[in-house]
Amino acid sequence: MSTASLRTLLHTAAQRLAAVSTSPRLDAELLLAATLNRPRSYLLAWPDRTPEPAVVDRFTAWLERRLSGEPVAYILGRREFWSLELEVTPDTLIPRPDTERLVELALERLPTDGALTLADLGTGSGAIALALACERPRARIIATDRSPAALSVAQRNAQRLQIANVEFRQGDWCAALGNERCALIASNPPYVAAADPHWLGELRFEPPTALLAGADGLADLRAIIAQAPTVLQADGWLLLEHGYDQGESVPALLRERGFVAISDHRDDAGLSRVSCGRWPG
Repeated sequence: MSTASLRTLLHTAAQRLAAVSTSPRLDAELLLAATLNRPRSYLLAWPDRTPEPAVVDRFTAWLERRLSGEPVAYILGRREFWSLELEVTPDTLIPRPDTERLVELALERLPTDGALTLADLGTGSGAIALALACERPRARIIATDRSPAALSVAQRNAQRLQIANVEFRQGDWCAALGNERCALIASNPPYVAAADPHWLGELRFEPPTALLAGADGLADLRAIIAQAPTVLQADGWLLLEHGYDQGESVPALLRERGFVAISDHRDDAGLSRVSCGRWPG
């Protein structure tokens, strides 16, 4: 294998990864390009080149980790979200394209030049907070997480990306906001039910405290909805990412708490994904 070309390495790896991945060729390209410290385009431009044995050894080791089910983002230690390259570790969820829908919906509800206070509850890698901060540079974003390790990752991402309008606080949901009054709160909280079979797949590599939310997956969503009015301004918005099968439950919880202008929105796959509600004050 040490004398194999890039083309052969990719072909063999993709064949092996087909058993564990829905995108085996992409996974193979990402891993091989990273071992070479090159963009993926390099693999297409120079398919007949033979990499050094040390590169092949590293690629083989990473391939074995991927074959065990470990996500590519954890192997590489990074993931792109909203065109931002973010560090990710096993202390944080891996940001997913579905969550970009939450960012889009938040931006639709925010003026482009408003000096507002916003919050991202359970920030993890900082994905939502940093995306909002880039798009609304005059806004002040408070990013919270109960995990000190996750907050450290988010802070490193903010520093590396030179995003200065985000501050970080440790704490549980709205309690971390203290006496703040926010124009908008966004959150991608845990929403996986304890018995959900998805937990047995790749999700097992991600922090369970950021995924599991009681028997029905609604425990943390209930807590945020109950607490949010104490820290929202009048006419402030609450936006919540949730599971594909929670598109009726979450709007109902918002309605029971007294929110108005409630809506539920689908992701690019057509699955219910984000619920929004406005606090009338």
